[in-house]
Amino acid sequence: MRRTSRTLADGREIIYFDDSADPPPRTAEDTRDLPAQAPHSEVRRDPLTGEWVAMAAHRQTRTYKPPADLCPLCPSAPGRPTEIPESSYDVVVFENRFPSFATAVPDTSDTVPGLSMVARAPGRGRCEVVCFTSDHNTSFGQLSPARVRTVVDAWADRTTALSSLPGVEQVFPFENRGEEIGVTLHHPHGQIYGYPFVTPKTARMLEVAGEYQAEHGRPLLGDVLAAERAAGTRVVASGEHWTAYVPAAARWPVEVHVVPHRQVPDLPALTPAERDEFAHLYLEVLHRLDALYDRPLPYIAAWHQAPVRTGRDLAWLHLEVFSILRTADKLKYLAGSESGMAVWINDVTPEQIAERLRG
Repeated sequence: MRRTSRTLADGREIIYFDDSADPPPRTAEDTRDLPAQAPHSEVRRDPLTGEWVAMAAHRQTRTYKPPADLCPLCPSAPGRPTEIPESSYDVVVFENRFPSFATAVPDTSDTVPGLSMVARAPGRGRCEVVCFTSDHNTSFGQLSPARVRTVVDAWADRTTALSSLPGVEQVFPFENRGEEIGVTLHHPHGQIYGYPFVTPKTARMLEVAGEYQAEHGRPLLGDVLAAERAAGTRVVASGEHWTAYVPAAARWPVEVHVVPHRQVPDLPALTPAERDEFAHLYLEVLHRLDALYDRPLPYIAAWHQAPVRTGRDLAWLHLEVFSILRTADKLKYLAGSESGMAVWINDVTPEQIAERLRG
């Protein structure tokens, strides 16, 4: 794989990850007349829960469902410049033009005026877009294993890079797929967030993992993985290095965890063999998910990685893939119990979903 870093017209970084046999040199210039970046993100700490909330009002003007011939993630063409200046690409990553977090945001006061109990800070971090392919009319599940491996290498590269930025506490690669999820650009792509705090879900998972480790002397997810593999009831796919299963306490009507057999904190720690097998096994999982209702399944794919500076001995890298589709034509809405109290109610058992996914 060849890696090439360039700069867009407004100063944002763009990085090409080429896996083709003889890729062209990445020398195309961004000819657009773009305004200077001026994000004004900030974070505020909810005094009742202790959780940080991001404020990014400048994102209201971001691109929303453009027609295919105006897609900003397709390669540039004569008379139609896009976010990617080149006329073709394999995998590309660039700084988001409408970021939730950015490095060059202005300072803020330490607390919200008049509310000393509400901590406040600049939303300093970084948000990137990952384009998996230049083909607008495909999906992640239709990529070749070799291309998925390139995406994994790009995720790992960016995890290392974002982890080194001042103030970034956690790196989160993810993919949103489908209008039901809220996708506004249909080109196959994902995102990477460099958060200026440890996310609430990760903090809670590390807390529980620490309690289990102290009591049993073993990593929690390792014991869960071993039990799931032994039972087999909820296993969807498995290999030498990875197992995919529906968790026994699944929240979502469709939910699969893809877990490496070895405890590693993050994507950069994966070996070449682990990366190779993931590409094949994950594609199998995605094919099974699309076959569930005989239609492209809307989903969120979320990588759980260790924070940059805390809990790295407790964390166990894994991918969570879930969907809000509870039948072929019905969505699960997060209504009173889920949204109001964070108490999840699932309309199907994990065992039933696992059996259907195994086909």
